Amino acid sequence: MARLPWPWWLAVFSTVAVIVVAAATTAATAAEERLVVSMTLLPDAASTGAVCLDGSPPAYHLQRGSGDGAGSWVLQFEGGGWCNDVPSCAERAGTRRGSTRFMNKLEVFSGVLSNDPAMNPDFYSWNRVKLRYCDGGSFAGDSELRNGSSVLYFRGQRIWDAIISDLLPKGLAKAEKVLLSGCSAGGLATFFHCDDLKGRLGDAATVKCLSDAGFFLDVDDITGNNTVRPFFRSLVDLQGAEKNLNRDCLNSTDYPYQCFFPQYILLYIRSPYFILNSAYDVYQFHHNFVPPSCDPRGQWSRCKSDPGACSTSQVITLQGLRSAMLTALKPFEDDQRVGMFINSCFAHCQSELQDTWFAPNSPRLHNKTIAELVGDWYFERGPDKEIDCAYPCDSTCHNLIPSNQELGI
Repeated sequence: MARLPWPWWLAVFSTVAVIVVAAATTAATAAEERLVVSMTLLPDAASTGAVCLDGSPPAYHLQRGSGDGAGSWVLQFEGGGWCNDVPSCAERAGTRRGSTRFMNKLEVFSGVLSNDPAMNPDFYSWNRVKLRYCDGGSFAGDSELRNGSSVLYFRGQRIWDAIISDLLPKGLAKAEKVLLSGCSAGGLATFFHCDDLKGRLGDAATVKCLSDAGFFLDVDDITGNNTVRPFFRSLVDLQGAEKNLNRDCLNSTDYPYQCFFPQYILLYIRSPYFILNSAYDVYQFHHNFVPPSCDPRGQWSRCKSDPGACSTSQVITLQGLRSAMLTALKPFEDDQRVGMFINSCFAHCQSELQDTWFAPNSPRLHNKTIAELVGDWYFERGPDKEIDCAYPCDSTCHNLIPSNQELGI
């Protein structure tokens, strides 16, 4: 056997060092390439009562557009669940979900908020805004409640008003094109404010709206009970949201809380809409369709954490969630103003994460990514509705299972 030269270890060490340094350099470059946007606080908004649950000022993050996109805007509602009673809202008020005091002052913009044309081909040069979420009611409430020595402020509607009022003189008033979007509870907020934004901007602006994982269903759980309905009912009552819900919807339904459900609101929204949702939305699967109350022995635990571990009977049961989604969307199948990307991935929010929005391995329907279909819908370039076959047929899925913290629970 040939003998290695005496300093062989030095050569190996040098090679390893080069690899480590190269990897570190690549990671550092990737971190530097991330778009990080600073927070804009609105301390003067308190004069109009526009404050977070704990009384702190509302906030947003703005990245200015350029070139052809300088006159266009993407507004993105942040998501993060809800609170529907005093204990849950009081707890939330002491976290980043209820106070700007605890929020990161810098936010990474990716997906639909990216400024990279290779990652966000249609909206990269637009003005992009992230509206921070701190009211616990999808930007819809308007009330307050004294809780011992403190006060809980349910001011979602006023926060929306304050942020838009601050953005109008910064160029939003002269916007030519606008996409109002949101994820999860933020996706639900788009239903409440889509037509309002169009009314504020007038006929000169093209306003369209995108709900990502915000099409929360009025659906029974696997035992035949409905847990989401009483939750939304108590939320609407506590936060005083009824006065801010769609008036035509309220006039057509028996109970105000029904107009917190997108399937009832969308009928009365005049602006163009895009529904981006998984037919097996992880939040709705875990908390509305198979809530913990239905599974006291934890028989669904493995299935919830790994779709591949679901039994045949559990997969059959889960088709009921998909059926409920498709039934709720059926009235809009031939509606020219409504676009859809309904895939069969186990996911929740797909427009903010680069890997699911637009990347080489992104989920696809008929070979189109989410970003491509949303762009085709917004700019009216072609077909804008895609509905996936039933799980487990889609090989492009990532099946990302967010943690409860990431779901805002």
